[in-house]
Amino acid sequence: MEPQPPALFSAPRMLTLLGSILVSLSSGTNYVPYAPQLGVRLSLSNTQLNVIGLAGNVGIYISGPAWGRVVDSRGPRIPLISAFTCFLIGYLGIRCIYDNATGSAISFLHLVVLISCSFMTGLAGNASLAAAVNTTVKSFPETSRGIITGLVLSGVGLSAFFFATVASIAFPGNISALLLVLGLGTAMPMLLGLVIVRQIPLPPPSIIIDRREEYQPIPSGDAPLFTSGNNSRTSLLDHTERVHEVSNHHVPELSTAVELASDRIVSRRSSIRSMNRAKSVHDGPNVYGKQLWLTPDFYLICIIMSLYINNVGSISQALYAKGNQNYDELEASRWQAAQVSTLSVCNFAGRILIGLIADLIRIRLRLPRAYCLSIVSTLFVTSQLSAVSVNNVAHLWKATALLGLAQGSLFGIAPTIVIDWFGLSHLSENWGFVSLSPLVGGNLFSLMFGRNLDSHASNDDTETHSPLSLTRRGGLPSDHQCFEGRNCYVSSLYVTATACLIALGLSEAKREVIWDAEG
Repeated sequence: MEPQPPALFSAPRMLTLLGSILVSLSSGTNYVPYAPQLGVRLSLSNTQLNVIGLAGNVGIYISGPAWGRVVDSRGPRIPLISAFTCFLIGYLGIRCIYDNATGSAISFLHLVVLISCSFMTGLAGNASLAAAVNTTVKSFPETSRGIITGLVLSGVGLSAFFFATVASIAFPGNISALLLVLGLGTAMPMLLGLVIVRQIPLPPPSIIIDRREEYQPIPSGDAPLFTSGNNSRTSLLDHTERVHEVSNHHVPELSTAVELASDRIVSRRSSIRSMNRAKSVHDGPNVYGKQLWLTPDFYLICIIMSLYINNVGSISQALYAKGNQNYDELEASRWQAAQVSTLSVCNFAGRILIGLIADLIRIRLRLPRAYCLSIVSTLFVTSQLSAVSVNNVAHLWKATALLGLAQGSLFGIAPTIVIDWFGLSHLSENWGFVSLSPLVGGNLFSLMFGRNLDSHASNDDTETHSPLSLTRRGGLPSDHQCFEGRNCYVSSLYVTATACLIALGLSEAKREVIWDAEG
């Protein structure tokens, strides 16, 4: 007799969920800010710092489809072992070069090692996240898929904030200690994940069998065959009733009984095949590979996923610098850190909230989770319009909070929609392709935003405003600063708001298509 799968809220299933959240908490550390201090100690140029940071982002995004295929076919062990190795070598390799710096410009070989280490941390982040999401989604039923996915992905939204806060409290200003915390703090959860992050089989769905299909009388001679089960619930008949009942029914010959037994075996096998077919239908579609690229819904979700807008740090500096004769670089950095922290916390909250909303829409209202795309797009539009109206850095947190909720909601609901539209069998591979879109959209928006800032900064009177060594998005130094406040960037916000409106229109169009199809 085969062992029964654990219950839905059993200890093994909850342990898998907690382990996956811990693994995902270690997966978003590429955005922990340490680039300015690294550049000063190693005498790195802006271009070199850009290349090192870009290597980490490229490692995250381009490895998605490859890691996804491994997770879909082989499970989480290989990605978790690879993530442990890459995290440890990546961060400790950067730390080793940082500690051994002499103050002069590093050699080309050391630069290549730094780029490689940054790339490895990106590889590790994607590998660990793919393993955590895939394993957890397959361990919980479809009815709780939204909140489960959101809980796991929420760890990524809080990752940079968590590690930066721990390091700033325990080792303030010590970049070497921060890199050590990143190396050990991201690698050790992977070893723990090898033990507790494993797919837990779901209990079999309760199947109600129609009695008319379960039993079909087989004619033999003049009368039907009478059968009676002999169990503890079979009513006992007295002798006269039994004699009368047997006398009114025909007992088949041996050959007929053999045929009946054979028919029952065939019927049982047919029932098993029917259950398997029902299970495959429950799992949904199975779209992957070339067929994925020929599906219009794939491009729809990619367009919406391209809304990776994150320039709140530069906006806070521009607003703080406007008309400020006593500009304090340290105070400007504090305002920037406050916006990044607000964005991270709201990103974390958005991933959980959208999971709850998606499951409520699916279970209570009997509507597809794809309806949540309209909610997400509306949040993006509201965040951009709110940022346009901000003139004081003290009020920027409202727009930042909305943007964090929007980004968290988008990345929280997107994997669930990928499952609903393309199936669970190739979730990680399909999600790897979809997650390439933020690499394109995010870089385009950042490039546009940066050029807009530079064009306004170049018009500043250099005699009035002395060059300041400030920190721009991603922690990279800038040669000059725009002092025009919201005029430094507002035209870029109009462009991003228009892109969000287009995404909202596409989401509404998709909702109408779904509504018409179901109506």
